[in-house]
Amino acid sequence: MKRGKGMKFVGDSRIPAERMPNVPKDYSEYPGKTEAFWPDFLLREWLVGAVFLIGFLCLTAVHPAPLERIADPTDTGYIPLPDWYFLFLYQLIKYRFASGPYNVIGVLIIPGLAFGALMLAPFLDRGPERRPIKRPLATAFMLLGFASVFYLTWEAVANHDWAAAKEQGKITEEADVEIDTEAEGYKIYAAQSCINCHGENLEGGPAAPPLVNLDLSPDELKDIAVNGVGTMPADQYNGSEEDLDKLAEFIASLKSE
Repeated sequence: MKRGKGMKFVGDSRIPAERMPNVPKDYSEYPGKTEAFWPDFLLREWLVGAVFLIGFLCLTAVHPAPLERIADPTDTGYIPLPDWYFLFLYQLIKYRFASGPYNVIGVLIIPGLAFGALMLAPFLDRGPERRPIKRPLATAFMLLGFASVFYLTWEAVANHDWAAAKEQGKITEEADVEIDTEAEGYKIYAAQSCINCHGENLEGGPAAPPLVNLDLSPDELKDIAVNGVGTMPADQYNGSEEDLDKLAEFIASLKSE
């Protein structure tokens, strides 16, 4: 290495002789227009995200998600309602031009065109301006999309029968019936695989009703076990007549006090 006046020479001119500290670029000449990505921009984004996350967690703790009764596929009168962020699509397919034989228009074509236009907006308007008035195409797309989603969501909420929806999904309190799992009738109930549909405590399931507090006689229960009823097919019981009597007597005796 040779030394010159005020200079240092090294073998590779691309490598500085003295390493400079990693100082971000000075953006003081452009106040309010740009900033260093690290750490200024990321730190601000993390702080904003943390505020929203904490607020969301507090909201879920104060107002937990409402639960409904267990799903019943045989209940044809149940009207499902999507989550709030899909209500605009739910409302869209109620209109004549987007439902029935035109369902593909409301489900696929209109949403596809709308979301496709929003995705193409940055490519159609590539100007450097930041003021909305200077970017009419992108601003028009965003305002139209926001207005459509807001209107359809509002209509879905305003026209929905919330009282009926609350009643159809209401969780009814289970009757306080003590189940004697050592009883002979219960052992027959489990051996006949009735437990698979009606539950361990005879509480019922998605496709089977509960077997407690039934207003049925033992003879009626025996007839149902042999001949079926509703969605329950016939010939589900394959035991002896004596065991059938014990099973029917056991189920008929399950009454809340």
